[in-house]
Amino acid sequence: MSDAETSDPGRQHLRFGFYALLTFIVLGFLLEFFHGFRIGSYLSEETEPRRLMWTLAHAHGALIALIHITLGAAWSQLRPSPRLRMASLCLFAAAVLLPGGFFLGGLFVYPPDPGLGVVFVPIGGVFLFVGLALVARQT
Repeated sequence: MSDAETSDPGRQHLRFGFYALLTFIVLGFLLEFFHGFRIGSYLSEETEPRRLMWTLAHAHGALIALIHITLGAAWSQLRPSPRLRMASLCLFAAAVLLPGGFFLGGLFVYPPDPGLGVVFVPIGGVFLFVGLALVARQT
């Protein structure tokens, strides 16, 4: 692969999006495994926040992966600008912070509350909103 191909933002979003989607689909299968085999540390009443947080991590991660794939596919149709580059960076940050915050929030739970990792969720949400708004203004 040439340097031009690896530095193309559209290809970066496509590659990141497909790998992220693969990661969150595997997470979804793992959550189904926990349900199917009745893993107590996942299904017990005390760990209900864990189940919710990890389900939200899976759903938000898969959705943001699809956003990256869509942006990568549409990149060549958008006018290059600093605003679009900022949108790209915001969406990469959102892809880490939003599902990552949900996952960390479920890693160490303090019933009935999730763990402290959820503090990253609203930050990731802001990055997602700003990134999508900047892309929308660019179209």
